[in-house]
Amino acid sequence: MNKRTVALVAHDHKKAELLAWVNKHLDSMQKCELVATGTTGGLIADDTGLSIKRFKSGPLGGDQQIGALIAEGKLDALIFFWDPLNPAPHDPDVKALLRLCSVWNVPVACSSATADLIITSPLFFAEDYLPLKPQY
Repeated sequence: MNKRTVALVAHDHKKAELLAWVNKHLDSMQKCELVATGTTGGLIADDTGLSIKRFKSGPLGGDQQIGALIAEGKLDALIFFWDPLNPAPHDPDVKALLRLCSVWNVPVACSSATADLIITSPLFFAEDYLPLKPQY
């Protein structure tokens, strides 16, 4: 079975929430290839021992690195706990990631509730499930 590739991203005020979510779903996370922006990936790896490919910090280009995976068809889900109450200088990067997920039909979760639904869906790990990918 090919592992699903999942990106884990969180703004500063949401990192603890994402870490708690990952710990809650540790068994599922171990079945995935994980990628993350720099600081978030380090926190998760240190706490859980999970193997995570770490990109640059989001504002330093990590968001774009994850965006490239989406555009190349190499990402199966984006778990992005962003903070809508604390605008960041790199808000355009956030919008670009969400846009790419929509363009390429990649499931994205911006809260623990939606992340729960994605990771527990029987379709997510089903070997015969292939989401529709647009042909541009």
